[in-house]
Amino acid sequence: MTVFVTGGSGLLGSYLISALLAQGHQVKALYRGQVPQLPGSEKVNWLQGDILDPSLLQEVLQGVQYVFHCAGLVSYAPQDEELLKQVNVEGTATIVDACLEAGNIKLCHVSSIAAIGRSKTAPVLSEKNKWDQAEEHSAYASSKYFGELEVWRGVAEGLKAVVVNPSVVLGPADWNRSSTRLFKYVFDEKPFYTIGSANFVDVRDVVEAMIKLTFSEISGERFILNAKQMEYKLFFEQVAYCFGKKAPSRKVIPALAEVVWRFEHVLAKVTGRRPLITKDTARVSGKSHLFSNEKIRQAIAMEFRPLGETIAWCCSQLLLAGKRSETAEAL
Repeated sequence: MTVFVTGGSGLLGSYLISALLAQGHQVKALYRGQVPQLPGSEKVNWLQGDILDPSLLQEVLQGVQYVFHCAGLVSYAPQDEELLKQVNVEGTATIVDACLEAGNIKLCHVSSIAAIGRSKTAPVLSEKNKWDQAEEHSAYASSKYFGELEVWRGVAEGLKAVVVNPSVVLGPADWNRSSTRLFKYVFDEKPFYTIGSANFVDVRDVVEAMIKLTFSEISGERFILNAKQMEYKLFFEQVAYCFGKKAPSRKVIPALAEVVWRFEHVLAKVTGRRPLITKDTARVSGKSHLFSNEKIRQAIAMEFRPLGETIAWCCSQLLLAGKRSETAEAL
């Protein structure tokens, strides 16, 4: 098959491309700036451009049967609100329109559990939970929800599509990008942790689910991809154990987090720098929601890797990459 991948330089996109190449598929992918240096990247038909360019997408999608839309912006910084709309909503709308115009294309759209509606009564959240616009949502969550709406619009117009809603995707990548920053936080022996919990999933499991769903007859459905919920304290302790580092031990209570984000907000206004903690990150980190993975398990007989195994794999690969980097610098 000939497939097109957006966001190919990111954590999820890079692992997806490797898996698609291993299965013998022809891969096209967009890039901005420099061509990403990924394993097997010489086999990828890289095209420089932007997902907001409809004429470019029209050209790229010639001969393509499947599109994996992994490109997206993750940010809780208030100054990125408009950029979130542009990338996550307008960018998705452009992809959907291009797929509809090309015809005979199936789309796999990467959303987020942030786009799943919350409930004050249900102990476990599922794909059926409704989004309540009257509730307070982060700009990021809203952008992913409205991005999904563009996909459902496309489905109503005849597009074959599936949507995946992964939790926090874990995988070894750039220390300073995406969820890998959680590992760097522990590696640097930062002292603080919040009382909340998060839901996590292995990047390899997300890739497996995306490929199976996309190459199946399933369409017009969304699927939560989540392995396990874990408290931040326990997560940091397991990462610290694998790294041989000291785990964060100072608990940040919600009241203190509220003070810190307000201080950071004022400081950012004065200095012009991006805040280390925002209102959204402070409040999200203190919450605990459990997301069901029952639907995807039933749909494709999906079994997720144990979270402990994923953490150990990420740590070992990050340490190995660090040693390779040190060796290269020494040479």
